[in-house]
Amino acid sequence: MKIILISDTHLETDSIPAFLSDVFEQYDMIIHAGDFSSLSFFKALNATGKLKAVHGNSDEPAVKEILPEKLVFEVEGVKIGVIHEPSLSIQDTTATRYMALEMGVEVLVFGHIHRPIIEKSDVLLICPGSPTKPRMSDPCAVELQIENGSLKADIIPITGQSCGYIDFSRKLAGNK
Repeated sequence: MKIILISDTHLETDSIPAFLSDVFEQYDMIIHAGDFSSLSFFKALNATGKLKAVHGNSDEPAVKEILPEKLVFEVEGVKIGVIHEPSLSIQDTTATRYMALEMGVEVLVFGHIHRPIIEKSDVLLICPGSPTKPRMSDPCAVELQIENGSLKADIIPITGQSCGYIDFSRKLAGNK
């Protein structure tokens, strides 16, 4: 099973942009860890028939009424949890790991920080970053492959605008 993980899209559109639609076609499932922003974009993504999702803190009330705050489901024998806001400091994922253990999941997908994290211990913690509004990163998503209970997660680049900080630091590096 090939799954694409995304979060923090913050789109106000009633269709999936082509640069995302082309990527989504390659996957069996789309997991969105919240902050669609608009009901119209949620509906467009949901129409793919591939979506598993939670609401985020920036979603409009209609999205929050439809989607749960937490979601747990199983794919090929692997329990996956999805939340938007983790118990997380950028440097320490200990509390998020405990959240995954409390939820009884092997994989916890979360959003909110707009930059990618893949951390493996006794659980797999994944923040896919944002394909449309990255912070301190390039636009990205995470590909999760599950085969016979085995997990493989990789950050994949998405076409789009990088965070202003990244653009600025690249310009500084080019001036040296």
